[in-house]
Amino acid sequence: MELRVNGQTCLIQPLRNATLLMEALRGPLGLTGTHQGCDTAQCGACTVLLNGRAVKSCNVLAVQAEGAEVQTIEGMAAPGEWHALQLAFSRHHALQCGFCTPGMLMRASAMKAEGVPPEPDAVRRALAGNICRCTGYEGIVAAICEWLEGGDAGL
Repeated sequence: MELRVNGQTCLIQPLRNATLLMEALRGPLGLTGTHQGCDTAQCGACTVLLNGRAVKSCNVLAVQAEGAEVQTIEGMAAPGEWHALQLAFSRHHALQCGFCTPGMLMRASAMKAEGVPPEPDAVRRALAGNICRCTGYEGIVAAICEWLEGGDAGL
């Protein structure tokens, strides 16, 4: 199977016919920034971009991603650099344990293409499928609003 992940073509041998995209990313490709949370597409820890659209990779078969562009948290910024959205999360203390953070960042990065306005209520609605169990959402929402308003060209 051939997947295009973070701008690179990757050949993998699926674990089985029903291999989930999350399993392919974390297993053969070693991209463990995509977290395995609930396995029922409810927590959003496994969120990645599929052709620029946020999807929960525990709810997508790897074969469904063939021919598409997959972006994971590892592809958000150049190696050794931080994306403006990641810096906004840092400035607003938008993480505690960090388990949900990769999914939150990927979901937030899709908001720009979706035209989500940099307003707290709109961002909260757009984050409805991503759960943080430790920080609350104030810092996360503030960071995303700041980034959406800043007009960063990234992602």
